[in-house]
Amino acid sequence: MDKVVQYLQQTVPDHGTFYQKLEQYALENRIPIMEPVSMNFLTQLIRIKQPFKILELGTAIGYSALRMLEANPLATITTIERNEEMYRQANDNIQKANKQDDIQILLGDAIEVVQELVTEGNKFDFIFIDAAKGQYKQFFTEVEALLETKGIIVCDNVLFRGYVADESKNDNIRVQKLATKIRSFNDWLIKQPHYHTSIIPIGDGLSISVKMSSNSFNDA
Repeated sequence: MDKVVQYLQQTVPDHGTFYQKLEQYALENRIPIMEPVSMNFLTQLIRIKQPFKILELGTAIGYSALRMLEANPLATITTIERNEEMYRQANDNIQKANKQDDIQILLGDAIEVVQELVTEGNKFDFIFIDAAKGQYKQFFTEVEALLETKGIIVCDNVLFRGYVADESKNDNIRVQKLATKIRSFNDWLIKQPHYHTSIIPIGDGLSISVKMSSNSFNDA
């Protein structure tokens, strides 16, 4: 598998000096951003779906929001970050890219901010979840009210370094507990009757859930 991963990484196209600097900064400062192959796959989904309104849970330094916007420049992106330092860095990076009119960062707890967005009547056709892994089920449940019919919800890190498939790979109790939570989320997610869900084994694992139409609900 290592050779497969190395090969796939070699297929990822060059996306410019600005993003390379963000990737290097994240690496040097241990800031979690999407792995290159996963990011390339996510941006391809954006190109295929062409969503106009994207919601992201977990901004970090703004890297994935900027890459998603690059994949569809006609989109507007709302992204949520609870860490004030990350929020400031993301704002700086988005301003450097001159994309502040297209990307809005909301500072606060993801659940609370999502609930406010629901109250305001917001809708999105693409939602990307890349926040606290142990809360994925709650995140998914909360954002459902924001998702348009036939919209897509993507979750990152659903294989969690392989520990989800084999919890014995690591004897750290905290890691094992987190892997168990993510596995429980995956098991729950693939059984949701209103979504078609696939788990893709690239990067750290991506789940893709497509919301079915009401007619599909009736036919099911």
